[in-house]
Formats: sequence, structure tokens, C-alpha cells
Amino acid sequence: MPQNGERVYLAVDLGAESGRVVAAQFDGKAIELIEVHRFPNGPVEHDDGLHWDFTSLWDNIVEGLTLSAKRWGKSIVSIGVDTWGVDYGLVDSQGNLLAEPFHYRDSRNDGMQDEAFKLVPKREVYDRTGIQFLPFNTVYQLLAESRANTNAYQQAAHLLFIPDLINHRLTGRLTNEYTIASTSQAMDAHSRQWALPMLKQLGIRTDLFCDLIEPGQTIGKITSTIAQQTGLHPNVQVVAVGSHDTASAVAGVPASGDGWAYLSSGTWSLLGIEVDKPIINDESFEHSFTNEGGVLGTVRVLKNISGLWLLQECRRQWQREGDNYTYGELASMAESAQPFARRLDPDDPVFTSPGRMPEKINNYLCAHAQQKCQDRALMARCILESLAIKYFDTLSILAQLSDRPIETLHIVGGGSKNRLLNQFTASATGKRVVTGPVEATAMGNILMQLIASSAVADLAAGRAIIAADSGSKVYEPIDHDKWLAQARK
Repeated sequence: MPQNGERVYLAVDLGAESGRVVAAQFDGKAIELIEVHRFPNGPVEHDDGLHWDFTSLWDNIVEGLTLSAKRWGKSIVSIGVDTWGVDYGLVDSQGNLLAEPFHYRDSRNDGMQDEAFKLVPKREVYDRTGIQFLPFNTVYQLLAESRANTNAYQQAAHLLFIPDLINHRLTGRLTNEYTIASTSQAMDAHSRQWALPMLKQLGIRTDLFCDLIEPGQTIGKITSTIAQQTGLHPNVQVVAVGSHDTASAVAGVPASGDGWAYLSSGTWSLLGIEVDKPIINDESFEHSFTNEGGVLGTVRVLKNISGLWLLQECRRQWQREGDNYTYGELASMAESAQPFARRLDPDDPVFTSPGRMPEKINNYLCAHAQQKCQDRALMARCILESLAIKYFDTLSILAQLSDRPIETLHIVGGGSKNRLLNQFTASATGKRVVTGPVEATAMGNILMQLIASSAVADLAAGRAIIAADSGSKVYEPIDHDKWLAQARK
């Protein structure tokens, strides 16, 4: 199919703020990424709550695929899709979407964890699923939906996570990909299958779930409709990659050997280690660590931390007030502000919902016997310092859970461009920090397509290719003792 030996792979990569279609060319030594089409993403308010505009997302994906077909034609080999976790759409027996997917920050999830634990004890849920307790996990969204008995829930034939919805529209096949399914807290971490007995206890329909497909498997060729709509060759394959964006990001970490941890830094900070089997015990339960599916038989033991969400929301609020700061400007402002003047917990539930974040931060500070941040530079520094200290706490527990030393922290994703946070992280954790690639998620997505097509032998070989061309930057700890003193307060 490829002309003149050229082979092009397409990644559909959707995040909570934006989406894009990225093309990749691989010459046997390096992966070159080319952004074809980028588009905004965000919640929309409907009468019944907060949703995703899936119709707009799909239209933009089609546009990106069409632009790719015009540029590379028959050289395009395959497509892989990754998105954020937990959210889903309900489809009828013909695969038609019954309603726009709910956004994970919608208020319908409020109180659903407590309702779930009345039916299945909290520890039993954790021992079975190994997943961190977050109020928006799919299982609690489904509990809310079943209690409301929505029209979509009544009429649904299948549940498809966001990447599954896209894969279905591309191929016509109804599947649930393993890594995205693992974020739901509806899977058994030991059997790697749906936790059907638990779901029945919760009163959630078990007939909605599809057969699971592993990363690296081929889902199928694009449909004739998609080929005609986009101009793609009918033989283009759709490959199951690490459909959870963090699974793809971790696949794209340019690490080797032992003694390393990863931090996928963006709206969320996903901080963890890669292991062969889940770690589910008293300590992991106490500290609410999650065991999510990785590619090629790996498990991602990690902590979901609120990440740059607080700073992003502050920036949006300040934009509404007439000040359009870049993230670089906010970092420069924070660097000049007073060190260790304020401290907050980025994961406090008061910060979960969007809107009025500076006000929420100041209310939090007052509630914890601290003075309000009178200027924006101090607030930005407070957020970044608090994140770095949270990373220290998390890495310390990870080292205990895994019973192995962690010497290097690889930071990937958009947040790896925040040099001040990177330095704070090295100083707070006392670890060597290596940043890059920024495009780890797209790299990991493409890497699984290369492995599926036998262009790359395995995960280790792919990571070595990424490492050779990652443009990494190294940060060493500075004044670790001062940070340690702050962390212990």
C-alpha cells in the first residue's frame, strides 16, 4: 500500500483541553511527528448537566483524517486513538450514540461513592479493582445513571469509552480497549476482565460491557463510509493502542532498566511506576494508589494528582478579568514571588469543579489558618510549590510499595515545558529529573502502531528510539533540605 516505501501512521490524541490528529513517519531510526489538525475541547452545559461535545470532536477528527489523506494518500498504514479516561457514551444496538457523553466533573457523581459503599464495602471494591477512589470513576457515573434511569441508560445496548466510540465509528466494531477500561473501577485487576459480580451487587447493568481488546491488536479496517468521507485508502487499519492517554504517555517514556518513575504532567499529574503485576495491599489501599492497565502486559501503579488544573483554572479566571497571561509569564511571576509563603493540597475536593479558582484557593487558605494570596504571582508559586511537595510525598510511598529505590523521575507531556515546576520537583523530591518528550502520548500511540506492524520489535526497542531523539533536559536537586523541611511540616 505505501508508495516509494513511505509509511505514515496517524494518532488521534484527545485531551481535556484540546485534541489533534498527528501523523508520524518512521525511517527505522527516528519517529518524526507532524501535527495535522488541532482543535479545542472542553465541557458544554446542557439542561441535564455537564457534557462533552462529541459531535464537534468527531467532526474535527474527520477533518484531520481528511487532511492527512490529501497529504499522504496510500502511504497511511494505520490509525490509533487515545483519550482521557473514565468517560463513556451509551449506544443503541446499531451503535448510534444515544446522548452526548457526560463530563467527569458533572455534579451527578456527588455522593455516589457513599451510595456504592452501602452495597459493596470500600475495601472489597479496592481489593477487586485496585483502582484509586475518585468520585468520577466510571462505576460511580454508572451508578448515578442507573439511579436516574435515564432514557439513554434504558435504551442502551453497549457502553463505549470515548476512544471506543471513535474506534467504532472508524471500523464498525464494538470493543472496549483494556487500558481505558481499567480506569473505570469496574474491572477485576487480577483477572483483567469485567468485575461482573461487583457490578451486579451495585445494580449496574452488566450487559452493557463489550469484549476487551488488548493494546497492539488490530481492531479492523476503516469502513467504506469512512474511506469515502475522508479519502483514506480502504485498507487503512485501526490499531488498539494504549487508548487511555496516560497508558500511551507511559509507553512513550524514554526510560530503560530499573529505578525510574514517570510523571505525565498536564491538567492531571499521573505519577507512578511500571510493574508486571498489580500492587494491592493495606498500604496501597490506605494511600489510595491505583493499578491501571499498561501496554504489552504492564501495570501502571500510580497516583492521580490534580496537576496543573489549578493554575489552568486561575489563568482562565484572570483572562475573564482582562489579563491574558501565558504560562511562561505565570512561571516568571511565580519565580520572583516569596518562597514557601503558602501551602495547599491540590487534591482537596473544593478544587474539583471548574470556575472561580482564585477565590476557591483563598477560601481554602483562610480555612487552613493561612493568609490569602494578595497577588497572582504568589498564588501561582503556591500552586507549583504545593504540587512539587505532593510529588515528594507520592514518590516516597511508591518506593515503599514497590520495595525498590527510585533514582530518576521522567516527566513527559505538556507540563514538562514548565521549567520552574521541573526544578521545584527535582529539589523537593531529591531526584534527578529528566524531561521530555513533550509529545509522549502521541509517541506512545505511534509506538504501539509500529509494534503492531512489526516495524519495531518491542517496547524496550521503541523506548530506545524515543530516547535517542527526545531532546531531554536534566534537572538536579537544589536545596533539597529546605524542601524536605517544608514537606514535613
